[in-house]
Amino acid sequence: MKITITVATQQLKLLDEQGQVIKQYLISSAKNGTGQENGSFCTPLGKHIVRAKIGVGQLVNTVFVKRRPTGEIYSPELGQQYPKRDWILTRILWLSGCERGFNRLGSVDTMRRYIYIHGSPDSVEMGKPGSIGCIRMRNHDLLELFGLIRVGTQVEINA
Repeated sequence: MKITITVATQQLKLLDEQGQVIKQYLISSAKNGTGQENGSFCTPLGKHIVRAKIGVGQLVNTVFVKRRPTGEIYSPELGQQYPKRDWILTRILWLSGCERGFNRLGSVDTMRRYIYIHGSPDSVEMGKPGSIGCIRMRNHDLLELFGLIRVGTQVEINA
């Protein structure tokens, strides 16, 4: 299986070995557009793999900080308490770049930039850029995708 993400259409597709679409989801990529540099808050392009799957067994809306559950469960009230927080919920697919000098190593390293595919509050609009670099998904969509893929799955992010 392989994941393709198209920033222009804000879509993530899961493809089978023959390249046929198995599942398709709306996502939200970076509001700053695409880019590789650390600190750019852009979504990195190119070939990646899922380096780690994080959150197995956690409840829907579990809040993660630095890839660890905080013990909080997201709610609109919690969201109001921390309006500036970038919510990473439910599960994390941590991406690692495969193209040395483009999205791997140095100041362009996707993994060191902590770029994930992760869950978001239900209030986050999908189909429109809005993240600070990561790929946001609806929690139920992410749970489905998480169950279908394995560590090492190829991910290609296109403009």
